[in-house]
Amino acid sequence: MDKPPPRSLLWPWLLLTGGPTLLITAYFTVPLGSFGPHHPALSWTVFGVLLMLLAGLLLYEVQSILLESQRGLPALTIPLLAVTALLVFAGCYLVLAQHPGEFAGLNTRIDALYFTITTVATVGYGDIVPVSQTARVIVMTQILYTLVFLTAGATAVGQRLRGRLGERARRRRGGSG
Repeated sequence: MDKPPPRSLLWPWLLLTGGPTLLITAYFTVPLGSFGPHHPALSWTVFGVLLMLLAGLLLYEVQSILLESQRGLPALTIPLLAVTALLVFAGCYLVLAQHPGEFAGLNTRIDALYFTITTVATVGYGDIVPVSQTARVIVMTQILYTLVFLTAGATAVGQRLRGRLGERARRRRGGSG
């Protein structure tokens, strides 16, 4: 029986390295002037739609892994969706910080990304603090979003990797005997 041809490793590596690079570049270059205290309806609508869209895509990819679907590269797209979700929260914090009294210590895109990462890591250095009730609600939303969606994605990716490693180990044992 012929072995199937090996899949090109170029696409997964491009996705894993180029995807986050492109997303982070977009985060630092996309103008956010249309959002903020002068356009609250637009700001909240875009934020909500992006979070729901990302949650739906994450759940779809998690389902693909749990049902062992051979479609696409869900183990690679989940990390990209997670990075996108973190950047959406960082952008939200940056826009929210334009309104006085929302955050203490959050002034730049790097500050917003730093705060997002410390929130996900549950480190909380205390140098950037959500002051207003709105800012605190968004931080709580990020924590819950991370617990539900990003953790489910990470768990599914881990399950897929364990399954693939187990398959390889079984093939090696079966082939040497």
